[in-house]
Amino acid sequence: MNIKKLVVEFGAVFAVALVTVAIVTFLWNIIGHGESKVDWETSFRLAIFFGIFLTWVNSRETKEK
Repeated sequence: MNIKKLVVEFGAVFAVALVTVAIVTFLWNIIGHGESKVDWETSFRLAIFFGIFLTWVNSRETKEK
């Protein structure tokens, strides 16, 4: 797998994870705490983690095939 594909895959996973975690933390804060705020620190941290981890897993699967 070349670098361009890895960067594109990382970007896609990062974007989806960032939006998903931002929505989840927003809803959690509204329902649980009554405040409408997004925990951006957690959102970026998890998006980076999932971006790296899922890209790595997918590249390992394509190498085995």
